Amino acid sequence: MDGITGMPQCPADVVELRHRVAEFVAGRVVPCEPVLDAGGPEATAALRRLQSEAKAEGLWALPLPAGLGGQGLPLRSYAHVAEAEGASDHGPAALGSASLLDVLMLWRRGSPAVRERYAERLVSGDMRACYAMTEPETPGTDPFLTTTRAVPESDGSWRVDGRKWFTSGAADADLVTVLARTDGAPPDREGLSLFLVPTNSPGFRVVRELPVLGAGGQWEIELDGVVVDGGHLIGERGKALDVAAERLQLGRTLRCLRWLGQAGRAFDLMRSRATTRTRSRGPLGDLQLVQQQVFESLLALRTTRPLVYEAVARLDAGLEAHVEVGLAKVAAARTLQQVADAAIQVHGAAGLGPDTALPALFRTGRAARILDGPDELHITSVARRVLRTT
Repeated sequence: MDGITGMPQCPADVVELRHRVAEFVAGRVVPCEPVLDAGGPEATAALRRLQSEAKAEGLWALPLPAGLGGQGLPLRSYAHVAEAEGASDHGPAALGSASLLDVLMLWRRGSPAVRERYAERLVSGDMRACYAMTEPETPGTDPFLTTTRAVPESDGSWRVDGRKWFTSGAADADLVTVLARTDGAPPDREGLSLFLVPTNSPGFRVVRELPVLGAGGQWEIELDGVVVDGGHLIGERGKALDVAAERLQLGRTLRCLRWLGQAGRAFDLMRSRATTRTRSRGPLGDLQLVQQQVFESLLALRTTRPLVYEAVARLDAGLEAHVEVGLAKVAAARTLQQVADAAIQVHGAAGLGPDTALPALFRTGRAARILDGPDELHITSVARRVLRTT
């Protein structure tokens, strides 16, 4: 453990790599955040430049399969890098790990044609993918109510109709994985399937952007008679939730690691403010209430990290990790919101303005308690499992 935030001991062969990634994010990605946050052509150009620099420095696609052009870093090692990478929301995209979930899904569950056509291009960054599950007017926690429908055609293709929203990165994506009902009717627990849909398909449309607390990146999309080749069915017909479960457990754990990275960033900003900001009666950090903010934030970080790394260890070992991932997700989301809020309080008015990353970090923390399943979903799910085993 380190002396400040309780980082678990990093494997010796990963220490230098983590340091290099942390330096890249702090020195290259963070200064570009205003441009990247704004979106548009300038953001695309800036991201491409950062990706080229990451490739040149040997930091590209660290956790992705080596056979597809990645570096094959196992989860137990990548977890330490993911914190450093995730200190900025744009870190994973800049360093080529943002496609990890899509690549693994295609590699494990996609048809040979889909793997050959898309997997390496996703790893290289030549293509982008996104995942569309939630629908307007339908609880995101209840996929059995999915109304998007895919109907088989006589030539083996599928016709997909429906609308999805809060689809991250949909406006810039080349591919979108869509959850659709192929059999039965809501709320049947069977009959849901996943389809990989090229976004240049006739009938696919980006409806609107859905800013989250004022920040962009989420989108509503429509599929109006989109025809999808039969080989673009991911996994077996009617078995979408099996594929989704694999994806969600790893995805939630990766988010937890990145939220820890952002909470650590907020903590560092708070410490710096407390020690450098002076008043007529001395440093801000001399105030006991400021010291309490530092203590409570440190306590949150120290108690959350072991939960997240326990989830990492179980997933890396191929063990069932529903309880561990649920605990980690709720704890990490709360910690990011708590530490960012404390850092804003210590900064005063400066913490509300555009001169620090704190407004964005707080926004991410608040959204984290809903995205990837609200706290309430994980609390009840974990509690039920625990009660069943007593």
